[in-house]
Amino acid sequence: MEQFLRNFDAGQLVSAKGIAEGVENTNYFLVTTTSQFILTLYEKRVNPADLPFFMGLMNHLADQGLPVPRVIANRSGERLHTLAGKNACLIEFLLGVSVTEPTPRHCHEVGIMLAKSRLASQGFAAQRRNDLSLDGWKHLAAQCRSGLETIAPGLGNLITDALRDIARDWPRGLPQSAIHADLFPDNVLFMGTEISGVIDFYFACTDIAVYDLAVCLNAWCFDASGKIALHDNAKAMMSGYESVLRLTPDEHRAMPVLSAGAALRFLLTRCYDWLNTPPGALVTRKDPLAYANRLQFYRTAHL
Repeated sequence: MEQFLRNFDAGQLVSAKGIAEGVENTNYFLVTTTSQFILTLYEKRVNPADLPFFMGLMNHLADQGLPVPRVIANRSGERLHTLAGKNACLIEFLLGVSVTEPTPRHCHEVGIMLAKSRLASQGFAAQRRNDLSLDGWKHLAAQCRSGLETIAPGLGNLITDALRDIARDWPRGLPQSAIHADLFPDNVLFMGTEISGVIDFYFACTDIAVYDLAVCLNAWCFDASGKIALHDNAKAMMSGYESVLRLTPDEHRAMPVLSAGAALRFLLTRCYDWLNTPPGALVTRKDPLAYANRLQFYRTAHL
């Protein structure tokens, strides 16, 4: 790490601490004589070809004044490096804490941030296909099919029926932009009720702009079990978004199926991880049924 930092105008290393919360990559919190940083080493699940898109989007949004950490370039202007045989980057550290029980005020601020990010991303030319959209869901469903009934009776039928209906009704022709696609509460930092940081862009992609809003309605507007919809949170998030950018009538009509699709996306990835995490791995498997409950809600309430 000390040798790595000599290539940057970032001071000398004072301390380094591993961050246990990371599940996709290996992260360290670095303190130097001049500042604080996150050092990220990219593991096998991240395609190296996607890293320029992620890094470019982060710096673009930061340049537009949004609270997104910048990827720090070394003295040669390079942002992507090799450390310990892995792709690595040095990222600006932002102060703040994530919330575990979002309130309507938090959700209102997230809605505002989503709309501002959509506007800011309009000047970002790079594109990346969303690997976790319809085609990806079909592939995941096929991979998980034989084990779904071991998770819960009837789960296979729920996924098969939902995938059929969502594919049939999926909107075409809606405005697209670069989106975060994974803006869960642990990826948003707050100072009080103000957003101080938006982090973890490693699922970012080019897709339907309001799909980002659908992901957040799932992630921020249900209780932990997914059984109880927090309507005040959802209203606050929509209000925050539309205080900056009004949804078109077509976007409003598409929100139910987009929300169901977002629920299906996280249900499928959680099912895959549940069925494929080796025994004894130091990973906390996330409950797929929390998103089965969300999917059931959207199918009952809207579809």
